[in-house]
Amino acid sequence: MKSNYKRLGQYIRQVDVRNTEGKEENLLGVSVQKRYIPSIANTVGTDFTKYKVVKKGQFTYIPDTSRRGDKIGIALLEDYDEGLVSNVYTVFEVIDKKQLIPQYLMLWFSRPEFDRFARFKSHGSVREVMDWDEMCNVELPVPTYEKQLEIVNSYKAIMERIDLKQKINDNLEEQVYALYKQLTQSHDPNTVFESIATVQSGKRPVSNEIGTYPLVGAGGIMNYINDYNFDEQIIITGRVGTHGVIQRFFSKCWASDNTLVIKSNYYEFSYHFLKSVDWDLLNRGSTQPLVTQTDIKNLPLYLPDISELTAFEATAEKIMKHQRVLLKEIESLNQLKDMIITSLSKY
Repeated sequence: MKSNYKRLGQYIRQVDVRNTEGKEENLLGVSVQKRYIPSIANTVGTDFTKYKVVKKGQFTYIPDTSRRGDKIGIALLEDYDEGLVSNVYTVFEVIDKKQLIPQYLMLWFSRPEFDRFARFKSHGSVREVMDWDEMCNVELPVPTYEKQLEIVNSYKAIMERIDLKQKINDNLEEQVYALYKQLTQSHDPNTVFESIATVQSGKRPVSNEIGTYPLVGAGGIMNYINDYNFDEQIIITGRVGTHGVIQRFFSKCWASDNTLVIKSNYYEFSYHFLKSVDWDLLNRGSTQPLVTQTDIKNLPLYLPDISELTAFEATAEKIMKHQRVLLKEIESLNQLKDMIITSLSKY
């Protein structure tokens, strides 16, 4: 163990408080993005008294790491006073918050290296789990309370700036969508999407070597690699698996083989049209969602006359130019945020 590293077990303890009152509110799951999410479990006939209660400032982790894409589901509850989690989850808390700040510990858990460590320390023949003893054996740097607080506050300040810029971004997109609805909502379809756009499939990357170009999947950016297959203004959505997530890209990226790539001279109109589609109606998959190129090409739409369409694109472009500036700023802030997390091992 490094001299400045401490064993986590001396700072944390398990919490096992059951929902004896049988409450059914705030039933939560834990994602590999390290967040609490509303549970999607089927609760018909469920005995809620078996659920565990997690309170604000406490952690929950899912010991089973074998089916989560080499990541561990773990999160710190901050958005609710309390919630309910499955009895197979492990709930724990920091014993003395003056010795170890929970938010600092959560930053440590957020490091990609911790995901790899958790998988390495997981054991089992049927399913691999990182048990409580292994969690207690985690080693991490524990600087002074003041230094921990400084790190946490720096991270929080960056996240607040990202949230603010994202809200401005969302507002700009809502403005353009309102213009789109005003242009199209009172009209019946008069053509199909193929008349204004091309659709093609993405490809599996040749190499997954780490780089600077986004590797884009059906649900978002999966990684950054050293090659790209598009260097232009495109729209990406899912072909198989996740679908209905409409993503914009304006520069070099790699669209993976579970995506469809859309190009159009009427970029903003196409983007907002795709955002308005009911994707559940297009699903062809029996075991997992599937959408084909033909499905998208044949989507019926109302196409305004060329003068209205050109005017819409010009107005939308002015608004979205501001959005692209904000997206660049958000990207820079995200890189700064990641630097804080990466640098934790140096303390």
